[in-house]
Amino acid sequence: MHDLKFLRNHRERVEAGVALKGMTVDLERFYEIEEHRLALLHESEQLKARRNAVTQEVGARRQSGQPADELIAQSRDLGERIKTLDAELKTLEEESAELAAWIPNLPHESTPPGKDAAQNQVKRTWGELPAFDFEPQPHWDLATRLGLLDFARAPRIAGSGFLLFTGRGARLERALINFMLDFHTQRHGYTELSVPHVVRRAALFGTGQLPKLEGDMYHIGEDDLFLNPTAEVPVTNIYRDEILEPGKVPLSLTAHCASYRREAGTYGADTRGMVRVHQFDKVELVKIVPPQTSYDEHEKLARDVADIFEALELPYRQVLLCSGDMSFAAAKCYDFEVWAPGIKAWLECSSCSNFEDFQARRLNLRFRREAGAKAEHPHTLNASGVALPRTFAALLENHQTATGTVIIPAALRPYLGGLEEIVPEG
Repeated sequence: MHDLKFLRNHRERVEAGVALKGMTVDLERFYEIEEHRLALLHESEQLKARRNAVTQEVGARRQSGQPADELIAQSRDLGERIKTLDAELKTLEEESAELAAWIPNLPHESTPPGKDAAQNQVKRTWGELPAFDFEPQPHWDLATRLGLLDFARAPRIAGSGFLLFTGRGARLERALINFMLDFHTQRHGYTELSVPHVVRRAALFGTGQLPKLEGDMYHIGEDDLFLNPTAEVPVTNIYRDEILEPGKVPLSLTAHCASYRREAGTYGADTRGMVRVHQFDKVELVKIVPPQTSYDEHEKLARDVADIFEALELPYRQVLLCSGDMSFAAAKCYDFEVWAPGIKAWLECSSCSNFEDFQARRLNLRFRREAGAKAEHPHTLNASGVALPRTFAALLENHQTATGTVIIPAALRPYLGGLEEIVPEG
């Protein structure tokens, strides 16, 4: 959410930013409403001042025994006009707020302009792409032959787009989650949380998923709750409608939470294997920081994500998204894409975003720098640290052997009881 004063005073910048995001917003109507609303507000305030003066004069006349019928009638007329104006103002305020809710965050100056992923910029790469002396298998074949997932039975439970991890596959997924949580809490200093899997409308509005993405979420109609679409939502919303007192900010938070997405509009895309599913686990990273440090914190957040892929020995590239490929709420975003040699594709396994004060304003989240200081909006950031199951798929494909086994990266072995290699069960 943007400050209304900012929107009014920087119309050209707002129009340019919305165009860079490639989003359609009725800005013409918004500014028309705001102009009319401010005019009515000014008129209402003047009439209220006039009514107050008349009321005082009525009191003075009554005290002195002078007639006040004419002034009383004037006060009544003023009250009726004010009542009409206030009703119209309420309608305009509601329409203005509804339109403002669709205005996306504006791209940061370091975000490259562009319409889609073709204009994204690779900023950094790490690791050598594996060179096999055999044809690498896709993860679904590896997982099936090693007994890690049951792709045939999962649809019987929940339909297509859901996964059933089995045996060592379930253990490997749990090991990855525990490894990442320990890494971020013990090495990076994050505070671990366990959060609800369902969220309210206000929470989704606060982080920017509503109103734009409602069709992509699972809705529980009886309770008007939603299955969490990304752990960013419950973690960032912990401090909604609060003022964080001095010493509380910055905050670095992490949580493991399953995420649920209908993936509306993507029917038939990446339906085989683990690339596009309706339920997936991930470890989320959220930072709440003072505005002046947020872009330094964004780089640190990206480094925290990179550390996971490097520890898992997965070649990746860090991609700076162009304006048209960013989310509704982000001002700047890096994607981390991991190479999957079995399907010969780069898989996005983390997005690392700076939202500046956009989410904080929607959340009504503020902080004080020192006791007695004016409360202000912090900046919020988040990243997947990292998401499964694409990381799971990339791990299988990158660490496979010619005999169809999978070597476990050294950093993960303590979480699997020292297991060094996944071999077919005899």
